[in-house]
Amino acid sequence: MNKAAGLLSSLSFRSSLLLMLVAGGLNFLSFAPFQFWPVQVIGMALLFTLLLREGNTSFSRRQSGWLAWTYSLGWLSGCVSWLVYAMSVFGGLPWILSALALLFLTGALSLYFAVAAYITHSLRQRWKLSATMTGLLLLPALFTVAEWLRIWLLTGFPWSISGYAHTHSTLAGYAPVIGVLGLCWISALLSVALALLPHPTVNRQKKISLAVLLLAVFLGGLALQQVEWTRPQGEAIQVRLLQGNVAQDMKFDQDHLNDSLALYHDMVMAAPADLIVTPETALPMLSSQLPPDYLPALNTYMMDNNSTLILGLGVHDGGDRYSNSVLGFSRQYGNQPYRYDKHHLVPFGEFIPPGFRWFVKLMSIPMGEFSTSGPIQPAMKVAGQWVMPNICYEDLFGEEIAAQLSAQHAAGQPVASILLNVSNLAWYGNSFAIPQHLQISQMRVMETGRPMLRSTNTGATAYIIPGGKVEALLPENRRDTLSVKVQGRTGLTPYILVGNWGVLGLIGLSLMLAFFRGRTQNRPERI
Repeated sequence: MNKAAGLLSSLSFRSSLLLMLVAGGLNFLSFAPFQFWPVQVIGMALLFTLLLREGNTSFSRRQSGWLAWTYSLGWLSGCVSWLVYAMSVFGGLPWILSALALLFLTGALSLYFAVAAYITHSLRQRWKLSATMTGLLLLPALFTVAEWLRIWLLTGFPWSISGYAHTHSTLAGYAPVIGVLGLCWISALLSVALALLPHPTVNRQKKISLAVLLLAVFLGGLALQQVEWTRPQGEAIQVRLLQGNVAQDMKFDQDHLNDSLALYHDMVMAAPADLIVTPETALPMLSSQLPPDYLPALNTYMMDNNSTLILGLGVHDGGDRYSNSVLGFSRQYGNQPYRYDKHHLVPFGEFIPPGFRWFVKLMSIPMGEFSTSGPIQPAMKVAGQWVMPNICYEDLFGEEIAAQLSAQHAAGQPVASILLNVSNLAWYGNSFAIPQHLQISQMRVMETGRPMLRSTNTGATAYIIPGGKVEALLPENRRDTLSVKVQGRTGLTPYILVGNWGVLGLIGLSLMLAFFRGRTQNRPERI
């Protein structure tokens, strides 16, 4: 370890940039489908080792920013490279322009890490903090703030933030307490400890303390995995999840619209169940464009067979207002179906950010802008359970899902006992996007203590049980139905109650400690 640290301390700035690009690029191995989480911890440890260099070998503030930016660029470009496929095949952009657009996006998102490194260097100098204090108090805090900003700033793009690498690690036990953002902070703390162990300014006593910290973090994760935060509610329900496997280049083709209508009509009516679910926009036309008897026929079948259907489609509210929605049909809801509207929209896919209409004109993705509704919407009652839908990209925003559950509890309404995600990832072909999105759903299950149902067009259609285990899964790119028996859960995890405020409080405390440590060390002696 000391030899490796010595090598890192002797690397030039250019060699360090190359190392960061490679380390960041390998980070995709820590996420699904590979799930080799140590890559993520070690990669961040390499970055932190470079940022904590001292003396003549230390990097400047600007160089530190570039190192963090390069690491993040490799990380994000590798993890979301499937965006190139969507922009080229379905957006109509040439491959070279799609690749440049990807680099523009990931380069912009990487600025968060660059600023975190720059500020860390500045505060370390200003407060005259040691490498140990900088590592333990500043680095995990500021780099977690960078990931938090990526979650919500400019509508957010939190795909593959570091916490998702730990759905299968010992750290997963912390998810119901402090969520995926908290896992970002804890994993950064582990990386700091690894970076400090061989640091020349860290003495033997501090090394022992760091080793104890590493052990305590892992033991704490193991202990928390034994806690059952929620409990079964009511009777299990029988569910059928439909996977139509409609090719994306045919889905919105005028010559194949009726094929999709017939397909899902037949799949829905193949057998009754307590709950039947179609993927996002299973019907490739607006509600106002459907044959007049299409939805009434489905509703009649549900009422006659005491079943419930949750159907994905675009709902037209008149004029130019339409939304990406699901409608729920059952005997209980009669002729007034349940409705959930997607509220967290995808930039460029579902709405056009200000100043970027010129870019969208280069592409030809249908339905480029949707209307939005409020983030707090009621759950749907299904045979004694309460099902809370979210649509595709909304699954990435765990704090919003937790806030929905918390708001239902605070208002005295029935709190959802089952989570449901409906998606269509056919835009991204046979890429890592499908297993990565499944991993994101697993994190939502761990945070809330509730099972998650997933009905998708091409995959991954799945049933995830509390603890994050995938209990049942359909093969990708196959037309099929997943039939499962699902037990709802009740109770509130700490994360549902406090959301991201728990880890943000820890971050604030760390920064305050660093500030007061700096004031104490720099206080002039009295004569």
